[in-house]
Amino acid sequence: MTAGRAALTTWAADPAAADRPTTALAVRFTLEELGIRAPGRSVEVRVPPFGVVQCVEGLQHRRGTPPNVIETDASTWLALAVGDLDSAAAAGGGRLRVSGTRADLTAYLPLFPHDEAS
Repeated sequence: MTAGRAALTTWAADPAAADRPTTALAVRFTLEELGIRAPGRSVEVRVPPFGVVQCVEGLQHRRGTPPNVIETDASTWLALAVGDLDSAAAAGGGRLRVSGTRADLTAYLPLFPHDEAS
């Protein structure tokens, strides 16, 4: 957890300068934290190629493609996690792909407001 938090701090300080391993660790750390803060299996959050988490209470999905999916790239996900970007702006800009009626993380984001991440 300490390494993940350090990776997020490094990424938040200068996203353009963060290397791939640092970004990957920051993504995995924030996805794990989301799973802790929003336990459940009704929404799947995908940040390829770095990680995926099922979260949010509700009906559990067990096979095939889940009905509630959020997918984005690493930089968009981390910007959401630290509060540099909001979900509406990301979705409107096509950087956040959302499907399903329960695929809404606004109650959980940002995970680490920028002042806490750096």
